[in-house]
Amino acid sequence: MVAQSDSSNLHHVVIVGGGFGGLYAAQKLAKAPVKVTLIDKRNFHVFQPLLYQVATGGLSPADISSPLRALLSKNKNTEVLMGEVTEIDPEQQTVKLRYRDVKYDSLILATGVTHQYFGNDWEKNAPGLKTIENALEIRRKVFIAFESAEKEPNPERRKDWLTFVLVGGGPAGVELAGALAELAHGTLKEDFSEY
Repeated sequence: MVAQSDSSNLHHVVIVGGGFGGLYAAQKLAKAPVKVTLIDKRNFHVFQPLLYQVATGGLSPADISSPLRALLSKNKNTEVLMGEVTEIDPEQQTVKLRYRDVKYDSLILATGVTHQYFGNDWEKNAPGLKTIENALEIRRKVFIAFESAEKEPNPERRKDWLTFVLVGGGPAGVELAGALAELAHGTLKEDFSEY
């Protein structure tokens, strides 16, 4: 963490977002003659490429999460703040959080991405896979489907319970499809007899 008296005259770079982009920016600025403040609504970084493993029960959330403070602990010029940005005032060069305002000289917005439903209410039945919460919701739905299929006497309805539709053929979708197949035909095969 930066001592206020040592850094008050330094160029202040504020980074909003502790994902790959924000973390990389902070690490690149570690030896620069600047003060860095990284702000994220969570105090941990999620290794998103492994979210599919959390969704299928192969890993726990802790396995793919690392505290931001620990990841940046060697950066002597970096302060990590947990908070949600409520407003950015470019004229005043201020990032506003609920509990304080943070002035900046340079601002990096690295807030990441989210899934888009184009105004449709599909998230309930088709959750995205961008956060740990998304992965845990998918896991919950997958295991409920297996449990429901196990007690379903009608073979056609049982088949319906065990049919999963993935939208998106990017890395997360492909990895999730493979992990679901492995789960169904390997990992859970001996635990469930009715499919």
